[in-house]
Amino acid sequence: MHPDTDIHARLCALLEREGAVFRVVEHAAEGRTELIARIRGNRLEQAIKSIVVQVRLTRKQNRYCLANVPGHRRVDLDAVRSHFAASSIAMANRDKAEALTGCVTGAIPPFSFNPELQLLADPLVTGNEEIVFNAGRLDRSIFMRADDYVRIARPQLIPISLPA
Repeated sequence: MHPDTDIHARLCALLEREGAVFRVVEHAAEGRTELIARIRGNRLEQAIKSIVVQVRLTRKQNRYCLANVPGHRRVDLDAVRSHFAASSIAMANRDKAEALTGCVTGAIPPFSFNPELQLLADPLVTGNEEIVFNAGRLDRSIFMRADDYVRIARPQLIPISLPA
């Protein structure tokens, strides 16, 4: 992770440039979905959880994706494995996830600023008019319109979540 890379600032600049309807909320530093939802006062299903997943295409070839699911669900690793026709799949280790996203775990937004990190989102993230997520910092969240998220982030929408 580069200390000069401020994902929060890059994200806000991107949203402003693209004309998104959003607001930044400052709060106590927290990255766990259930706890931050209480602090922010949002419903769990409005929140987006972002998990870096290591996709092993072959023994020697890996790909990484950022899997985004609603806060009341969990990532379906089998669905992600099937999508890539991968031999196996696992959550990326913390160091790799932080290096790919430029964020500490718990602060990863559902956007990718890294060409090595493919963006996936469960279609259920669009089930609320407004979504919320930690925005590159544990003490900042962004509330924004779900349609702006899809338009700007351009995730590949595939069913990748299971009940929590």
